[in-house]
Amino acid sequence: MSPILVRPVREQLEHDRIIRLLQAKLKRKHDVAINAGDEQTAGIRIGAGQMFPDLVLSSTDKAKRLEGIIEVETGESVNHLEAMAQWAHFGRVRAPFLLYVPAGAVDIARRLCTENQVGVAEIWSYHSIGDQTRFTLVQRMNHQPPKPAAPAKPEPAAVRKPAVKAPAAKAPAAKAPAAKAPAAKAKPKPKPKAKAAAAKKKPKRK
Repeated sequence: MSPILVRPVREQLEHDRIIRLLQAKLKRKHDVAINAGDEQTAGIRIGAGQMFPDLVLSSTDKAKRLEGIIEVETGESVNHLEAMAQWAHFGRVRAPFLLYVPAGAVDIARRLCTENQVGVAEIWSYHSIGDQTRFTLVQRMNHQPPKPAAPAKPEPAAVRKPAVKAPAAKAPAAKAPAAKAPAAKAKPKPKPKAKAAAAKKKPKRK
């Protein structure tokens, strides 16, 4: 049940009138069930409990698949308690959550959704001029169904990189033995000079 247990009569009548206007508007695409006033005919299961949003949108086929939920607020019900008690839960449903607020309460509704981390798919404003009521889309978010939290994976141990060894310093190349100078050729021994006497031919004896 909403924390706003008793609305002023005038606001309650306006609240229920907006619900029925939306039912007539959306019934072309959805099977629309409403919880107007104190009625609790269309409930949805959230966690272990059951809640009753103002409008419940289902598919028109036999499956009756949930396609969206709508909450209509009046000036008195756009507050922190309402955001925590209802909006935050509706935002966790696996179907788009649409929020309708008076035109003068749009900024407050946005702030409350941000502060309470409400997963709202669309925020609409409404205002009446005479007998006419106009609805204006003021914010649209990409709706992503909540995913179960994945178990935390243990962090892998740091992989130690093998130490890179510095290349060993190369030993200086051994110097080739110096080429030995070719041995000096022995000078040919001078032939003994012929004896002067031998050089001079002896005169023949007669």
